[in-house]
Amino acid sequence: MMIRIFPSYTYGPGPREGCWWNETIAAPHWPVLAGKVNADVAVIGGGFTGLSAALHLAQEGASVVVLEAETPGWGASGRNGGFCCLGGSKLDYPAMARRYGADAADAYAQAERDAVALVADLLARYRIEADTHSKGETQLAHTPRAMEALRRSASDEGVLHEAEDLPGLGFGGPFHGGYTTPVGFGLNPRKYLFGLADAVRNAGGSLFAQSPATAITRTDQRHAVATPKGRVECETVLICTNGYSSEDVPDWLAGRYMPAQSTIMVTRPLSDAELQAQGWISDQMCYDTRNLLHYFRLMPDRRFLFGMRGGLMSSPRAEAAIRARVRRDFDRMFAAWTGVEASHMWSGLVCLSRDLKPYVGPVPGRPGLFAGLAYHGNGVAMGTYCGRALAQLALGGPTALPSVLSQPPKRFPLGRFRRVLMPPIYAALALSDL
Repeated sequence: MMIRIFPSYTYGPGPREGCWWNETIAAPHWPVLAGKVNADVAVIGGGFTGLSAALHLAQEGASVVVLEAETPGWGASGRNGGFCCLGGSKLDYPAMARRYGADAADAYAQAERDAVALVADLLARYRIEADTHSKGETQLAHTPRAMEALRRSASDEGVLHEAEDLPGLGFGGPFHGGYTTPVGFGLNPRKYLFGLADAVRNAGGSLFAQSPATAITRTDQRHAVATPKGRVECETVLICTNGYSSEDVPDWLAGRYMPAQSTIMVTRPLSDAELQAQGWISDQMCYDTRNLLHYFRLMPDRRFLFGMRGGLMSSPRAEAAIRARVRRDFDRMFAAWTGVEASHMWSGLVCLSRDLKPYVGPVPGRPGLFAGLAYHGNGVAMGTYCGRALAQLALGGPTALPSVLSQPPKRFPLGRFRRVLMPPIYAALALSDL
């Protein structure tokens, strides 16, 4: 039985009900693992991290088994906002440079760019049609003070937009300017995920669904990963479960990650007249400068996707409340669309670390066991990148990972009760967003 820190409702169908991506592509069939299977590597988790790891392993001739606890695309990789962009850490460059040094901060910044490039390469190499769009990503200032901060932090790599520039760029809304970085693009995350799955299968990897890993044991230099109906015996195990991790698979994970909720709505397709009424005609993916940010984009089919952080509780009542809040924030920001139907809405978990940056590397004291997690809501690119790094580690080769990523995360205080830390943190962030 998995030990998780949210109520059981969180890990059931309720929060996921209404996910738009389900309507865009059917899930492939992955069998349930039954009986004993031998492999070089077992990958626990069938999301971006796990499938990227499996693909890069299979390409090198390793035999690999992927264990997905639910159905394909059920977790964060099949229900996120589809932003393939810079990110992964909640530390900005100055904070990272102060903590780890300028060289380490530079190396991490390059890793973020490499992560986006890796996704673009995989899409092209395996001819994955994932409805890509957007030339980079734009951050929009929600207050004049936030715009001042954007002016101070802007680099020559991107383009700064003053408030008067925004209507001509198709960014109609209550914004005080913005900054566009040329790196990144939007995509359909479920189509990307299933394209990776096809590539894994074609390379010889084995994919199993409804096969949660319930225990990992080690004897005679080999691991045994138990599932309800089977077992994988292997040399190496990769933990790729991120916000849907269990405290005891392996025990080392306990307290080292913090799941946090994010909620997304998608409108029906908007008409040209409706787009003109709001003044939003750009297909650029965007997010605002709030700490508890909103993220949004006009998709190729003219549906508008709008998401936000902030849900702290999980129950049918709490889910209804956060969905209502998303709708209120959407109506406030895009007033011309207050009567537009939200055809789909759902929630899922992102994963935070106490150190505010991802980790990819060995599980200390457990030879042959590796983990990659904590992408802070930016797992499309960084999860793919860390999956490749996990494959390189499993094969015993060099990874060229920046040092920031290879330092194991510290434990949060309060163990399984650490969620009580979040309300005061979110309250302080909300105050700072005013």
